[in-house]
Amino acid sequence: MSTIHFAMQCRYLQRKVSWAVVLVVGCISLSKAQTYGDSILTLRKNRVAAFLKDPSTPLNEGDAQHLHHYKPDAAYRVRAAVELLHSEQPFRMPTSDGTSKAYVRYGKARFEINGEPLELTMYRSADLFVSPAYRNQLFLPFTDATNGDGTYGGGRYLDLSVSDIDGGYIIIDFNLAYNPYCAYSSGYRCPVPPKANNLPVPIPAGEKKYTGPMKQRPRPDSPPNPLTEAERNLILSGDTAQLLRVIQDTVPDEGRILKALSDDIDPQDGLVPLLAKRMYQAVRDSTHPGVGIAAPQVGINRNLIWVQRFDKAGEPFELYLNPKITWRSKLLRKGLEGCLSIPDTMGQVLRNYAIRLTYQDIDGAEHEEMVEGFTAVIFQHETDHLYGILFTDRLAEQAAATYHRVNEEVELYVEQAH
Repeated sequence: MSTIHFAMQCRYLQRKVSWAVVLVVGCISLSKAQTYGDSILTLRKNRVAAFLKDPSTPLNEGDAQHLHHYKPDAAYRVRAAVELLHSEQPFRMPTSDGTSKAYVRYGKARFEINGEPLELTMYRSADLFVSPAYRNQLFLPFTDATNGDGTYGGGRYLDLSVSDIDGGYIIIDFNLAYNPYCAYSSGYRCPVPPKANNLPVPIPAGEKKYTGPMKQRPRPDSPPNPLTEAERNLILSGDTAQLLRVIQDTVPDEGRILKALSDDIDPQDGLVPLLAKRMYQAVRDSTHPGVGIAAPQVGINRNLIWVQRFDKAGEPFELYLNPKITWRSKLLRKGLEGCLSIPDTMGQVLRNYAIRLTYQDIDGAEHEEMVEGFTAVIFQHETDHLYGILFTDRLAEQAAATYHRVNEEVELYVEQAH
């Protein structure tokens, strides 16, 4: 889910809802005639109405009965002291689908609730920061003691702005906490709140657990955007009977391609067979053979991968268009990995032992299957490329988490719960 979604709705409501005298506090419009609780209820009513009418959201107006909120409580609107963090490097925040998104730690917010000193870290999206319109956007994901009981188990979000910081303080209103799209539907990439943002106390404020049936995110009805002129020129470059060169993360411009998010590809595009052929030649190159390759590795940010199926007779290479991993087992396996785009580097990576995969074949037909073992590892490695994630990013994520080995006979693990 986009971390800017709720903030954009708030700005929309501030433009569209007219009150006689308006005082903007964060995202809340307060009039002299309204109490704090009334203003929260008005905001929720309008926010939910806009949310349910938006065709890009997972719910519709028939799902309104399954949306619930705590009664507004000013005790959960706090004034927090802000400590700005400087020279922070981007890191990968894990997402609900097993991938991750790039964020930068912006500052720590310290406050008290019911006399309990608490702290949360505020983040900036590395992707949104490049856009002037969202440069000041701050993302505050958190978990608390209500998760899995009164609220969504995966935590909730708040949207803030750099401009909200005044004199070293910022107002954090948990009555505005909202659920990620993953609370309602599968098929979304929702950032998982880092352990640093786990509050040890209950926060009975904001949105509660969704009580309706879980949705399934459908594929878009419209075909993917056609290949760009630059992509077509690259596919047709040089001797088209030869492989496309595998780009390297050590080259700055190529590293940016490897870190970019890829788009779906239209199976009906006439250049797909040629792209697939030249990718296959690259992964089968006798000088640097591999067991899988993704289109970003040849400079094309499109969702196309080759995977060697060690779980099938003859261990064939197979082509997958627009693959999506829709489920991952909690059981993990550790194995040595390298990458054609990262020379002279290897690492012991933890991957989900089993996955569920949806994809299209070159004719555009839809498929779904379960994969496990080493072949599941290859799928995870290659689909990570489509999200701009390298196996070295996975190694960094592992270093920040705790895992328990299942037994001493096999390299199988489970991650320690928050």
